[in-house]
Amino acid sequence: MNLSSKKLLMGIDEAGRGPLAGPVTLAAVACPKAVARILFKGIKDSKRLSLKSREAWLEKMKNHPGILYCSASVGASTIDRIGIAPSIRRAIGRILAHEKIKKLGRVKILLDGSLKAPEKYLQKTVIKGDEKIPIIAAASIVAKVSRDRKMARFSRVFPEYAFDVHKGYGTRLHYKMLKKHGLCGIHRKSFLAKILN
Repeated sequence: MNLSSKKLLMGIDEAGRGPLAGPVTLAAVACPKAVARILFKGIKDSKRLSLKSREAWLEKMKNHPGILYCSASVGASTIDRIGIAPSIRRAIGRILAHEKIKKLGRVKILLDGSLKAPEKYLQKTVIKGDEKIPIIAAASIVAKVSRDRKMARFSRVFPEYAFDVHKGYGTRLHYKMLKKHGLCGIHRKSFLAKILN
């Protein structure tokens, strides 16, 4: 399907704004409005879905010829250097600069929460958009699955931290591992100032 020939919508959402370790990941999903209405019927934002359901939705998007999606991550060292909000903007910029996204031409972008694209884009930010707008919920799933997979890979590099279990969030288990092992290369030092002092 030639996506550029259809009236398109794009949803953008993020995963990993608050964890103590790992990247922040942004994702975009684009498709014709008619496809979004049918394909995303009954979709929920990633936080309200099980791992199995998120994977099933991603597989459905992957196998649909009318769906385009991509993700971009910014790592812990950059988050420490420039801050979380600029890191999120950088990831959005990377997504919108992606070759397959640029080929779509002018498309209306719907973003969740406080997210914003550069001013040159036609866009609307929707508070709790991942709960209200199906295509933003779809983007939240892509972002969450993409980031979780990265954290599972990091868990093989740093097995003592159990990143595959808590995904870098500030759980009791994660704090226990931090107390025992200290920080590793993917921890956000700027988020752990109290522990470091």
